[in-house]
Amino acid sequence: MTEAQRAAVPPVDHPVIRTHPETGRKSVFLGDHSESIVGMDYADGRRFIEALNERVVALARIHTHRWRPRDFMVWDNRCLMHKAGSYDTAREPRVIRRCTILGEVPS
Repeated sequence: MTEAQRAAVPPVDHPVIRTHPETGRKSVFLGDHSESIVGMDYADGRRFIEALNERVVALARIHTHRWRPRDFMVWDNRCLMHKAGSYDTAREPRVIRRCTILGEVPS
C-alpha cells in the first residue's frame, strides 16, 4: 500500500470476542489481519494472536469448499472467519457478487 492508501484506511480497534446481536453467541473476531492487542506489549500481543488463531483454525473446524458451476455460498461475516484460496484466473474464471445486509454490529 502507498502512504496515501494507508492514510485512507487507518487501523481500527475491534474487540477480540464479539457477541452476535441475534443469537447472543460469542465468537472470536480475529484473523491474519490482526496486528496487536490494545493494552498488551506488542510482542506479547502477537504471541497471543498467533496462539488464538492457531486454536480457532484447527483442522476440525475448517470447511474447504470445492466449487462447482452454479454454486452459491452465504455466510455471516459477524461470526465466521473466511479466506479465499488461490486459483488460476486464466483457467478458472468466476463471477463474484457480494451482497451486504444492513444490521446491528456485534458488541
